[in-house]
Amino acid sequence: GRFSVAVPPGTVYVEPFRRRVRGLIRGRAAVDSERALLVHRPGAPPGYAFPAADVHGAAVEPEPEAPGYVRVPWDAVEAWYEEDEQVFLHPRNPYHRVDCVRTRRRLRVEVAGTALVDTDDTLGVYETALEPRLYVGREHLRMDLLVPSPTTSYCPYKGTASYWTAVVGDVTVADVAWSYDDPLPESLPLGTMLGFDEARATVSADLPPAASPPDPAARP
Repeated sequence: GRFSVAVPPGTVYVEPFRRRVRGLIRGRAAVDSERALLVHRPGAPPGYAFPAADVHGAAVEPEPEAPGYVRVPWDAVEAWYEEDEQVFLHPRNPYHRVDCVRTRRRLRVEVAGTALVDTDDTLGVYETALEPRLYVGREHLRMDLLVPSPTTSYCPYKGTASYWTAVVGDVTVADVAWSYDDPLPESLPLGTMLGFDEARATVSADLPPAASPPDPAARP
């Protein structure tokens, strides 16, 4: 999308974050604040900022967008918590959504000329700032051609992904698919369904083409 007027380069959005945020080192709260800010910088996930008095024993640097507030590098503490829930990788963006919508859009995936799936019983996953994807239930998949991979990754909005390797005859393609077997609450419909990597398999997904809103300046 776009804004109706150009946003000045380097614009930063700062907002109150009305949750208790703690950063622990060896079980002790090096950060403990109910006055945290969430700082949104272009091209990066949001970050926390705290009143300097709420940080005790962790490395800090000034937050230039909030006088009197400091930033704490993510890896300067051993664990971060919002209220009593641990937060991994980075603070979650409250404006980031994962919408899972049942659809009849067709998904076909091939490896070495063999179809792993070809169905229109799919789940459309529409996630903020990412391309839409189609996921599919295991009942529609050639699970006999997929074996679990040791690879995992983490998404702050969907949870921990487990990966799958395709073995088709003498062709092996590592990490061709992934699943969220224990997804976070906002992504529960993804449980046990698989998505596929277009760079590792031949993926044909019936999804709408990319488009931008009309630009009024382009009117004749």
